[in-house]
Amino acid sequence: MTDERTGAAIKRRRFLQAMALTGLTPGSAMAQKAGMAEPTPMHGVLGPAGAGPGRPKIAMLVHPKMVMQDCIGPLTVFNLIHSEIHLVWKKHEPVMTEVGLPVMPSTTFVDCPTSLDVLFVPGGLDGSVMMMEDQEVLEFLADRGRTARYVTSDCTGALVLGAAGLLRGYKATGHWYIRDLLSLLGATPVNERVVRDRNRVTGGGVTAGIDFGLTLASLLRSREEAEWVQLVIEYAPAPPFNAGLPETAPKAVYERLMRARSPAISAAREKATRIGTRLSGS
Repeated sequence: MTDERTGAAIKRRRFLQAMALTGLTPGSAMAQKAGMAEPTPMHGVLGPAGAGPGRPKIAMLVHPKMVMQDCIGPLTVFNLIHSEIHLVWKKHEPVMTEVGLPVMPSTTFVDCPTSLDVLFVPGGLDGSVMMMEDQEVLEFLADRGRTARYVTSDCTGALVLGAAGLLRGYKATGHWYIRDLLSLLGATPVNERVVRDRNRVTGGGVTAGIDFGLTLASLLRSREEAEWVQLVIEYAPAPPFNAGLPETAPKAVYERLMRARSPAISAAREKATRIGTRLSGS
């Protein structure tokens, strides 16, 4: 009996996941079966099912060890402005994030639309370091980045954009502890929360993904629409501590973080140096 219940639960979960990826709800699935008109999705929908008139096409890379918040912040905004959102990866396989929760890609690199309004890369230091020399990832980004209306990232995702050659000659930002490395990849680092240089839009570390997402919303829709989204999600930061930047954090806190992250930062620097040399010679 227990095995039967477990099997039924697994089947139901897979059924609901499949409906989520096609933009269906249990109610809309029943309506289709009964021959009724399917209701228009309220917000954005993952994958090709999200296509529709006036919907921005957005490809968001998902990769192992990415920081979930780096993806979820912008995704929340993109969803609310009624976008066709593609969570792209090599295969339709769960991608494990840094918090141990998997993300299911909706679209493979091969099936991703070639004409995009937004190409986006999230961060996650360990994951970004791996992606910097993943040729399949870099080739995908370089290909879609040539024609995307906006080429974007937040946090350490800027390192991956840079490794794909997409930040050469552009101003850009990223998480404060890797921002200076962007110069090795041909970019001009800027110490700002969100940086726009022509069609490159980059955000700072983790929580800056929401600021980044709202900036994109204003570009894709309007300032009023972006302000509406900001109100919906009650984005009015008032942190309990003033330790969000190295300039304001207590010295002991800063030193503790740097001890923990120094090996990964050093690995990122080594790769950025090597990749930057190769890019400058190409």
